[in-house]
Amino acid sequence: MADNFLERQRRDYEERKAAWLRKKRGITAGKNHIERPEDESL
Repeated sequence: MADNFLERQRRDYEERKAAWLRKKRGITAGKNHIERPEDESL
């Protein structure tokens, strides 16, 4: 019984961690984008 408990806790932790990393990557990807005009002389 204890082994199943630990395995389930680890699996849940890994799922939460993966979701957090996906969310974190989505947020940081939008902040670093700089829009530039088509004509660089402007």
